[in-house]
Amino acid sequence: MIIRFRSYPRAGLVGNPSDGYFGKTIAFAFSNFYAEVLLYQSPELEILPHARDHSRFLSIHDLYRDVRRHGYYGGIRLLKATIKRFYDYCRDNHIQLDNRNFTIRYSTNIPQQVGLAGSSAIITACMRSLMAFYQVSIPKPVLANLILAVENGELKIPAGLQDRVCQVYEGLVYMDFSRELMDRQGYGNYEEIDPRLLPRLYLAYRTEAAEGTEVFHNNIRGRWEQGEQAVVDAMKHWAGMTDQVRDLLRQGHPELIGAVMDASFDLRRTIYTISQSNIQMVDTARAVGASATFTGSGGAIVGTIDGEAMFTALEQRLGAIGVKVFRPDIIKSTGEPLP
Repeated sequence: MIIRFRSYPRAGLVGNPSDGYFGKTIAFAFSNFYAEVLLYQSPELEILPHARDHSRFLSIHDLYRDVRRHGYYGGIRLLKATIKRFYDYCRDNHIQLDNRNFTIRYSTNIPQQVGLAGSSAIITACMRSLMAFYQVSIPKPVLANLILAVENGELKIPAGLQDRVCQVYEGLVYMDFSRELMDRQGYGNYEEIDPRLLPRLYLAYRTEAAEGTEVFHNNIRGRWEQGEQAVVDAMKHWAGMTDQVRDLLRQGHPELIGAVMDASFDLRRTIYTISQSNIQMVDTARAVGASATFTGSGGAIVGTIDGEAMFTALEQRLGAIGVKVFRPDIIKSTGEPLP
């Protein structure tokens, strides 16, 4: 039997990056790109490499381009860490796994290092494949924690829960990570919102604008832990913006959330050092009348548009500076394997 799962990128709508600081966020998963994991029974346990894991190059220039695009690590480490953490979970919860082995491989077309949660998409698809193969059921909030533990615990990649929650629940999700909730139940409160309440949205990304999650988050973490007032206040402010956007959607005023998204990015600029290429992308989008904020840690933006004329203008203006623009197809899946 062949098991195949897809997981999708996510875009943070508002609240970033307060999910790692007991804040609140709203994010959505979309199916324009995906990570896929294929798993089938085999005599030995084998992890097959993807094109991103290769180590043969045409020239030193080819190696340079590959590292610039994909970094130093491919996806095999993600699969190995996921399998190990899945085994830990089953052992700790007295779940007996049978002696079957499997071969597993992944593929992905999610743009890398642009704040679309491509790595956690691979981990999520892998975790779901393992659950299906061994017939193990894990509650959604716990599954999101487990996926985060692969990155934080196994691979020492700093990250928050937003990406994993959104990729587990899919669709449009409101997330409250307040300290009281996290201490009491070990996870936040997650509320699925009807995506039809949203206004027209666009997404745009430029790979060379990527800053990488590790670089983006490290300094802020230290400043927050030291109690720097500007950082502490910003996290609380982002949480309030998240509630504001949820209320506007519930009240039937989607046209008003663009201003909140703009304010979210403007707040980010007060405490983060943001690359000029990322600022240029935001400013260019706003110059045609669209709102714009980061989808995650930089390299991609999301915003609201009024109609087709504005979307066409976005394509032209952002395309001129090497930025790809598209409309997100928000996904709502059953969490079942693909046929």
